[in-house]
Amino acid sequence: MEFNWLRDFIALAATQSFSRAAEERHVSQPAFSRRIRALEAAIGATLINRETLPLSLTPAGEIFHGQAEAMLRTLEDTIERCQAAEVEDENLLRLAASQSLYTTYHARHVQPQANEGLLSVELGAVDWPAEKFAAALHSGSVDLVLVYWHPSLRFLDVLDTGAFEHAVLARDAFVPVSKPDAEGRPVFRLPTADKTRVPLLSYGSASVLRPLVDDLLARHAGTVDTLQVSQNALSSSVKALILEGFGLGWLPRRFAQAELDRGTLVPAGDDRFEAPLEIRLYSRRESPKPKLAQVREALCAPQADDHPDTAQVVRLKPIQQGDRQ
Repeated sequence: MEFNWLRDFIALAATQSFSRAAEERHVSQPAFSRRIRALEAAIGATLINRETLPLSLTPAGEIFHGQAEAMLRTLEDTIERCQAAEVEDENLLRLAASQSLYTTYHARHVQPQANEGLLSVELGAVDWPAEKFAAALHSGSVDLVLVYWHPSLRFLDVLDTGAFEHAVLARDAFVPVSKPDAEGRPVFRLPTADKTRVPLLSYGSASVLRPLVDDLLARHAGTVDTLQVSQNALSSSVKALILEGFGLGWLPRRFAQAELDRGTLVPAGDDRFEAPLEIRLYSRRESPKPKLAQVREALCAPQADDHPDTAQVVRLKPIQQGDRQ
């Protein structure tokens, strides 16, 4: 059944004349008659009493007339809502971020854009597997991706094309931390002594940060002996277990800064066991959404309380292969 047939039927019911209804619907009378016959065949009932002058509706036609008007109203309302949603979507950008970055950047950077109706957050992204961030940007299901970058995080390789660009919002460090003992020293520390195996609280195999833990352990294979006792998808879960004293683990410094300042977490090794991190905002170079550049620049703008050593904003640039030396 076609919606135009409903409009034809309503016009015929109003005019009670095939010729006048056909003229109103801008079709020839034979074509109009065929469409009414097709509608009746689709319904499985005769809707028009052709034996009366003027034409009248059959009992089935009376029932269908009210429903046809209701269906058309619903259709028109739905079309209007879809068109409004299309316009709204054109001006609304979707951001995906890992859980630790979303927590770090939400209040000062993300929420102001959301309050202006320019940005929505894909909350399901907080526990996405690493590869999904790049895939979502590639497919267009999100417009912006906020992620950590390090040469060992190969899941971003698919964005190494001229179709995408990134900005470095800040520089951070991936640091080993532990719960302190009564004297404020780490309960667990690196390097390990006397071949002691240190309990390691790590990340799941699909986590954004897992490759970096593996890279650090591989680089210090001769001085670090760990026993992995837990794998977690979220940085918050890793941090919670470290705070309880179950082992040591690596966290982005900015994500653990409040606990380090309070002394509830302490460094579990010197800078040999740290890795530099960049916090990058990826987007498409060409986007049909006119507000992308505005929101991107707002997210990249330094805040008044950003620490100068951890908030070095870098101008937007295309990704170069040299980023992965």
